[in-house]
Amino acid sequence: MEITHEYVKLRKDFGKHPNFKEFHAELIYDLRPDEERKAKMIKRQPCTTTVQVIPQFSERTVNTAQTTYRTVGMAHMQGGWPRDVDVNEPSQVSRYIKRVERDEDYIASVSRLSSGAIATIRQNNALDIYEQFFTDVQEDHSSEVPEARTLTVLSDPNKIKRSATYLSFHPGGRKVACAYSLMKFQSQPHNMELKSYMWDMANPTAPELELVPASQLCCINFNPKDEHLLGAGQYNGQFALFDRRKGKTPVETSLIESSHKDPVYDNAWLQSKTGSEIMTASTDGQVLFWDIRRMSEPLEDLTITEKNSDLVLGAVSMEYDAAAGATKFMVGTEQGVVVSCNRKAKTPADRIGASYAGHKGPVYALKRNPFFSKYFMTVADWTAMMWNEDIRQPIITTPYHSSNLTGGTWSPTRPGVFFLTRMSGHLDCWDLYHKASAPILSIEVDKTPLVSLSIQPQGKVLGVGTEDGSIHVLELSDSLVHMQQGEKASIGQTFERETRREKNLEARAKELKVRARKAAQKEEEGELGKIPEEELLRIEKEFFETVKEQEAKA
Repeated sequence: MEITHEYVKLRKDFGKHPNFKEFHAELIYDLRPDEERKAKMIKRQPCTTTVQVIPQFSERTVNTAQTTYRTVGMAHMQGGWPRDVDVNEPSQVSRYIKRVERDEDYIASVSRLSSGAIATIRQNNALDIYEQFFTDVQEDHSSEVPEARTLTVLSDPNKIKRSATYLSFHPGGRKVACAYSLMKFQSQPHNMELKSYMWDMANPTAPELELVPASQLCCINFNPKDEHLLGAGQYNGQFALFDRRKGKTPVETSLIESSHKDPVYDNAWLQSKTGSEIMTASTDGQVLFWDIRRMSEPLEDLTITEKNSDLVLGAVSMEYDAAAGATKFMVGTEQGVVVSCNRKAKTPADRIGASYAGHKGPVYALKRNPFFSKYFMTVADWTAMMWNEDIRQPIITTPYHSSNLTGGTWSPTRPGVFFLTRMSGHLDCWDLYHKASAPILSIEVDKTPLVSLSIQPQGKVLGVGTEDGSIHVLELSDSLVHMQQGEKASIGQTFERETRREKNLEARAKELKVRARKAAQKEEEGELGKIPEEELLRIEKEFFETVKEQEAKA
């Protein structure tokens, strides 16, 4: 049966209005499913798959063998002489020179070369290539983003890694000396090396000089007057003097019986005509003064205590700045107290001056501001504090950090910039000129704790020592190095303002104490006045009876 229907519409029906009406349902065709064909039906099961036709790659790392470079110099002093001329015979040398000077080829060569050389010399004399133009124009680096980039990493070459405990930059700024040691009690391995090193930052592959002491070094400093001398404090309490010109072993060492009884944590060269005096500090509570020309015994000693107290304080840091006084110095103790001392006081009692208590842990860093010597910074526990010598309370305190602070130093070129190291491996840079509430730069130098910090005298390069013996050498951006216009005056005003504020608070606290004491006295007098007269007579009568009884017994 064909299911088609042809419908033909006449022309007259075009456009005719339709007239719909209801009609009953009518089945035109009913097609039932074919069961035979249905049995042959196969249901499709869709499947999702992926196909990759590009080449396969794998990520692999290869560690090539490290090539060790060494700088070697050679001087050829003899010159290119013929084999038949003995350079040690002046007569033969003179005859040969005269013969060469008479040679026509030699005369022509000199004449040809001299014309070009004379023109170059005249041009060189006419133009100064090193002339600095616009030297009076000061660059503005305030808009630059502060940053610090790693120049190199100096690693401890020994298998047993030790902490880079103390760093000291050479006065020229291109070399750095590092004292390597393990300061934890009874934690030194049996085969641990005792060597410390001096590095040249231009050749970071190997140390320039090995320092081999009798005991591991805890601190080291270059002599500011003779850069070849290094003063170092040892773990066994001795002081050792190294001379770079005379080898890797100490040229002088203090006697063990006249040295410290604990490790020497810090030392400082004193200002003198000869530059031969140095002082050392230790946790045994002693500061010893030495003359490197006679190391058999110290020149003098000083026991660190608070004024009018017999409690001995262990020293872990030291600060000496001739600008604050050639005989004055400060000592940071493991009790969190900073003690001001005067070596040449009029009386022995005046050698210990003021004490500044504000920390809850050892004072790991103690630095005077290089532009305002009356102000100094202490670093301990979780915070850094700025102090004025005239008051006993800090004038500026940083917020508490999440990890302990281990070191700090001022920038030698900017009065408001200082750096802090943390146990978390972070280095914080603070700029009081722009922001005093938080650091303007905080970078993670290493995953291990940072234990030492030192800055180049020129203020451009920063050295950071880690617990695993690495020294990270960082270069600071110009915005952290160059002083900005009006910065010194602004920082000085900030310090003075905070000092006045602390003095006002101190005066207010004293005034409140006096008022409270007077109020307590008035209250006591008022209570005595409320006692009835009969009660006073009874008390007086009992007193005299007691006196008579005592006299009768006597």
